[in-house]
Amino acid sequence: MFHYVYVLKSKKDGKLYTGYTKNLKLRFEQHNKGLVNSTKDRKPLKLIYYETCLSQQDATHREKYLKRYYGKMFLKNRLKSYLTG
Repeated sequence: MFHYVYVLKSKKDGKLYTGYTKNLKLRFEQHNKGLVNSTKDRKPLKLIYYETCLSQQDATHREKYLKRYYGKMFLKNRLKSYLTG
């Protein structure tokens, strides 16, 4: 079974949220229905990036990396054209 690391962008405040899950479609729906405390006041949300990992351990390590300074810089460069318009 795959695990996913994903990045959401709030259409309300423009901020990014990074998380991981086993079921990307279900988790995205939960975020947009307001069922996730950390994003319930920031919806609607748009899925702007995801990566597939082979294990939960890989996904959690990748999520932690993407939440740190160098991970945020990686995302900024990777999504440059999307984030700037």
